[in-house]
Amino acid sequence: MSIETWLSGFLFLFILVLYLILLPVLGYKLEIDDMDTELQMIDKDSKRFQVSIGLALFHNACVIMLAIMLFIAFGAYNPILGMVWTIFRIGEGLILSYNDIKNYGGLLNMARKYSGASGAEKTSLSDLARTMTKTKSSLFAFAMIFWSIGSLAFSIVLVAYGVNPIVGWIGIVASVLVGFSDGILFVKHKKVIFESIGGLVALLFEVLIGVWLLFFA
Repeated sequence: MSIETWLSGFLFLFILVLYLILLPVLGYKLEIDDMDTELQMIDKDSKRFQVSIGLALFHNACVIMLAIMLFIAFGAYNPILGMVWTIFRIGEGLILSYNDIKNYGGLLNMARKYSGASGAEKTSLSDLARTMTKTKSSLFAFAMIFWSIGSLAFSIVLVAYGVNPIVGWIGIVASVLVGFSDGILFVKHKKVIFESIGGLVALLFEVLIGVWLLFFA
C-alpha cells in the first residue's frame, strides 16, 4: 500500500465526516426554509458561522487534495481518465470554494445588517438573502455535476482494469444518478424523485472506496 493510496482512503472518509457531521453541527446548511430566523441566528452566533465557512473551505481543499492523490495512485492505469477525474474534482472543489466565499460570506454580512434594520429594509434583506441561497443551491448542484463526471471516470478505471469492479460499478451508478438529478436541478431548478437515491448510493460508494483504500488496497 502506497502513502497516496492510504491518504486517498483517509480523505474519502474524512471528507464525509466533515460534510455530514461537523459542518451541520456548526450551522452550515444548503437549504434554508425560514430566512428571517436564520439571519437572526447567524448574527447571534457569528463566530460559529465564520468557523463553519472556514471548515467548509478546508473541506473543499481536501476534495482537491483527494483528486491529486487519486491521480498519483491510479493515474497510470489510464492517464486520460486520470486527467478527467483530476480536472473535474479539482473543479468541484474550486466551485464549492467560490460558493462558500461569495454566498456564505454574503449571508454573514447580510445578517449583520439585518439585526440593525427594521420594516421594509428587513424585508428587502430577507428577500435578497433568499435569492442568495437559491444561487448557492444552484452552484452546489453544478459542483455535484463535476463530482459525478470525476467519480465516473475513476469508477470506470476501477471496473475496466479489475482494480475493484464491485465498488466501481456502485460508483458508476452513483455518478449517473447524481449527475442526472443535479443536472435537472441546475438547469430547471426542479428536484427529481431519485435524487435521494443517488445521494445514498454516492454515500455508499465513498464509504466503501474509502475503507477499501485505507485498509485493503
